[in-house]
Amino acid sequence: MATGFAQWGNDLYTGRRSYDIVGRRRTWYLISAVLVAISGVLLFVPGLNPGIEFRGGSEFVVSGVDTTDQQLATDTVLAVAPDEVPRVTTVGGSSLRIQTAELTSEEVTEVTNSLIAAFDVDEDQVTSTFIGPTWGQDVSQKAITGLVVFLVFVSIVMTVYFRNWRMAAAAMLALFHDLILTVGVYAAVGWEVTPATVIGFLTILGYSIYDTVVVFDKVRENTADVLEQSRFTYAEKANLAVNQTLVRSINTSVVALLPVASILVIGAFILGAGTLRDIALALFVGMFVGTFSSVFLATPLEVSLREREPRIREHTARVLAARAGVSADSGDVAVGAAPRATAALRPGGHLGAAAQPRRKGR
Repeated sequence: MATGFAQWGNDLYTGRRSYDIVGRRRTWYLISAVLVAISGVLLFVPGLNPGIEFRGGSEFVVSGVDTTDQQLATDTVLAVAPDEVPRVTTVGGSSLRIQTAELTSEEVTEVTNSLIAAFDVDEDQVTSTFIGPTWGQDVSQKAITGLVVFLVFVSIVMTVYFRNWRMAAAAMLALFHDLILTVGVYAAVGWEVTPATVIGFLTILGYSIYDTVVVFDKVRENTADVLEQSRFTYAEKANLAVNQTLVRSINTSVVALLPVASILVIGAFILGAGTLRDIALALFVGMFVGTFSSVFLATPLEVSLREREPRIREHTARVLAARAGVSADSGDVAVGAAPRATAALRPGGHLGAAAQPRRKGR
């Protein structure tokens, strides 16, 4: 099994085996567009479920209870404040957290006493906290500021590093794709969006951009001399780069997702720890989606942008015309036509050695 996987990875790197990822970019665009549209709808129906840190309100924690009957807690609060529908969650195996809208001091005292009587606990086992909406607004503003600063900084760094704004633009589009899908999953699941969730969102952006930069670095290496040869188009050279980094992307994702999945399962279903659950879900979904975008979205987007350049478009037309045995100026080959990957041109899906990037020292 391990030998077969290693051989598969070696075949991908050398070009003996290739998947036409870039050539089928319209398929990936369609899949991503549908997923983004679904996520956009979920943001309105049912919408996100902001935690008390963002909406403000009163929170009660009853610890050391013999029963974690959530309905009992709900009925107890409704008996005091019938206009407030509480949100009750189990924390661990012997604690309950009850969240409501803002209550008066008298209502807080009455709810506390009612919870003590209902769950038959001591006075020090019930704590109450009030969180004002101003604090939540401050957290939201800082999160948005952090996101904007991150995106601007990454765009500048990638543009300078790759000396090409198109790679930065493609990476930013992939990041927005990852963020929207992750937020959409949160809206679908209905879990509360807490500060831990926001931290998870920002973390997945770093993971996604890291994986994308690795792929783009290989794309830059493979396409450095693309205009100096006439056997392969820019898209085919970029497709080879995606195939060469495919095994690395899979290995990195599996290694990253396994511990996050463990944290998610333990935090959500065993310990009932809200903070672990919130950040783990964001990380798990974001890393999974980020792997998809790094392989199937970022490089195809970059190729689509590069093929708008006159020199790349003309080179692609010449290569395709040479394969067809006609002149590039005859009009028989459409300029800018989407090239098929070399795997479709050679029997068995093999890429020739010429598709591989030149190496120094040889």
